[in-house]
Amino acid sequence: MTTAPDPDTWMARSRAALQQVKLEPATENFGRVERVADGVAFVSGLPDIRLGELLTFSNDHHGFAMTLNENEIATILLDETPTIPAGSHVTAKGHVLQTPVGDGLLGRVVDPLGRALDGMGAIVASEYWPVERPAPAIIDRALVSDMLETGVLVLDGLFTIGRGQRELIIGDRATGKTSLAVDAMINQKDKGVICIYVALGQRMSSVERVIDAISEHGDPARTIFVVAPASSSPGLQWIAPFAGMTMAEYFRARGEHALVVIDDLSKHAATHRELALLTREPPGREAYPGDIFYLHARLLERAAKLSAENGGGSLTVLPVAETDAGNLAAYIPTNLISITDGQIVLDSRLFAANQRPAVHVGLSVSRIGGKAQDASLRAACARVRLDYAQFVELESFARLGGVTQTGAKARLLRGERLRALFSQPRFANLRMVDQVALLLAAQEGDLDALPIAAIPRLREQLPAHLDTQASALIRTWSAKTKLTQESCTELLQHVRDLIGQWANHE
Repeated sequence: MTTAPDPDTWMARSRAALQQVKLEPATENFGRVERVADGVAFVSGLPDIRLGELLTFSNDHHGFAMTLNENEIATILLDETPTIPAGSHVTAKGHVLQTPVGDGLLGRVVDPLGRALDGMGAIVASEYWPVERPAPAIIDRALVSDMLETGVLVLDGLFTIGRGQRELIIGDRATGKTSLAVDAMINQKDKGVICIYVALGQRMSSVERVIDAISEHGDPARTIFVVAPASSSPGLQWIAPFAGMTMAEYFRARGEHALVVIDDLSKHAATHRELALLTREPPGREAYPGDIFYLHARLLERAAKLSAENGGGSLTVLPVAETDAGNLAAYIPTNLISITDGQIVLDSRLFAANQRPAVHVGLSVSRIGGKAQDASLRAACARVRLDYAQFVELESFARLGGVTQTGAKARLLRGERLRALFSQPRFANLRMVDQVALLLAAQEGDLDALPIAAIPRLREQLPAHLDTQASALIRTWSAKTKLTQESCTELLQHVRDLIGQWANHE
């Protein structure tokens, strides 16, 4: 049986509690939803809101301010939401859109807001950084002088990518753009480079294949998968590449190296056009808004190598873009080509001819190239680049009629073997020492007498042969010691020995 509380005691406690309450006016910054259509909410009020600021609706859904007009704010919703009633309140959070960063993201599949998609529990974030951050100032940068090894012979040999570079991968649909980028990510397994794969507007089946490939052949524990599939809201797809860059910048700020693959920016441009039309921005060429160039420029400019005073970290980005019928002069391709430091062009005709990767040597370029290329590799492919360029030009003339000059026939024979050498299967990445050996043999003419069908066999068997016969030389290479002329001669001799073994057995 309980006894009733003493009324005098209860009243005394209540009065004491009320005296401690500070009675003062409280302000709340909120706006009003005027209308909602196609993932865009138009909000009135909130005169002090900033561009990109996070807003919360009464049903606990979120959006961010994309367009600030005189009388209303166009807010992009971040999730597929039920109907938001007109007249409901909208609250400004007081900060711009943010995403989690830190080691807790490594090995995880997340959306652009850092929410887990892999069923492995919530993400433990070290910090929250703004999705859009300013690019490093020129004075904070260093020269791009270190090579990003992709393991793909045609890239490392002819179109070297440096750490801190922005290299566009562009081509028609289904020409191997994603495969080439994924092979570059896989090759970072033992290179100390953290990889971030940003998939936006892709089918989930395609994203799952990428995740499976990196899980099987690469280092998934040092990879972050940022996924905004085609089924997600346009708002999530729009912020996906910015969020991926922010996650990578966290590691760069610690002096580490990061590689970001954005797959792809053509879909991002289409999403931006869709949102711009819905928010009533004036359309320009091909109905894209006038700020489409600035959108991708401020995104890709964030890739850089920092100076030693700022930690010396680097952020390399490989944006992917799709062309229509090989038209590189279209609006978005020309924008991206002018923003980046070079482009790897994939050709549908080469792909149909079973040339994989289908890199068009004449249209591809790396504007940093030899400045970041390893010295031994640069020496090994000095004449190879010229020989292959002459072959491509000569082959087009040879189709018109017979080639009778002896020198021209020799260049055609060598070019055919170079093309077979540059045709490389997926997940068959080559070490630097293997690439130098193969290019030395091609440059010195040791492959000219081989049947074209023997070139893939040589590329496949050479790594194991060098591990057995040139272990000391490989250890020297692993110690980052520059190969001497004697070492290159020894390396070339091992290639000749392997070719000689075939001749003896046959």
